[in-house]
Amino acid sequence: MKPSRSFASDNNAGIHPQVLEAIAAVNQGHVVGYGDDPYTESAVRKFKEHLGNDIEVFIVFNGTAANCLSLKALTDSYHAVICTEAAHIYTDECGAPEKFTGCKLIPIPTTDGKLTVEAASHAYHGIGDQHHVQPRVISITQATEMGTVYTQEEIKALAKFAHQRNMFLHVDGARIANAAASLGVGLRQITRDCGVDVLSFGGTKNGVMGAEAVVFFDKRLAQDFLYLRKQGMQLASKMRFISAQLEALLSNDLWLKSAQQANRMARLLEKEVRKIPQVKIVYKVEANGVFAQIPHHAIAKLQKRYFFYVWNEEQSVVRWMCSFDTTEEDVRQFAKFVAETVKS
Repeated sequence: MKPSRSFASDNNAGIHPQVLEAIAAVNQGHVVGYGDDPYTESAVRKFKEHLGNDIEVFIVFNGTAANCLSLKALTDSYHAVICTEAAHIYTDECGAPEKFTGCKLIPIPTTDGKLTVEAASHAYHGIGDQHHVQPRVISITQATEMGTVYTQEEIKALAKFAHQRNMFLHVDGARIANAAASLGVGLRQITRDCGVDVLSFGGTKNGVMGAEAVVFFDKRLAQDFLYLRKQGMQLASKMRFISAQLEALLSNDLWLKSAQQANRMARLLEKEVRKIPQVKIVYKVEANGVFAQIPHHAIAKLQKRYFFYVWNEEQSVVRWMCSFDTTEEDVRQFAKFVAETVKS
């Protein structure tokens, strides 16, 4: 019998009970649709409590849309977006950013998932040359696809580099809560205060059913975003049920507590599997993901009981993700099974 929890993705986790309660609580009577309701207003106020009163917030369904719409708001089709070669916008969104924006994505190789100023500078060329796309946005993922976390200083350096060249800094914050929890800071401290221009705020990977948001720290950039969101098919008619999830997530530190739990379980998993000689941790465990190199023969055997993804088949590297509902018992049972399987 397969365990009820896997280590494949925090997308596979359920919905936090408090979020479910919030959805049920707004299921009363009729309200105006398309976001002109008191519940959406309340959710926006929560965002402003965390990120500043003068931000603009637009609620959407999913992370791919948040990323595509964010980039569309910042670019014309002759522009380019600098990102890492592991970036979700480059590898896992089926070409949606290129299709929706018309822009070219410039992937930069990294060893740990983090883009540096030095690496970004190599992609900044052809400026003013009509034959070349013009770099306009640097997009980073926080926490990264490899489970690492940008420090505040690293983000500030990238923002400075971008702004000095009339570029913007976009953050794919699918796991922004895990990054903030890892650094021990608030959401504002690793976004607005570091010079981020636009944030794709992620909720789905942190215990909500399906709710993300695009946050502009400069209102001028959001001037036409109402139309972009509608044209991008991301304007929910019954938005109160999405907004209620985000309000719950941003209330009473639920976002933080859920992220802290996922991060804790990842650190525990790292500790347990480091005891196994046949397992090698390949990236720093700074958020809620553990990347490990294991004997190739063990992968299929492990996957018969636990669902997870292979990150690099050639190098036999797998990815194990923890979620808000991962427990110590889940981790210890899984680590025990890994130890038994890699030896066989």
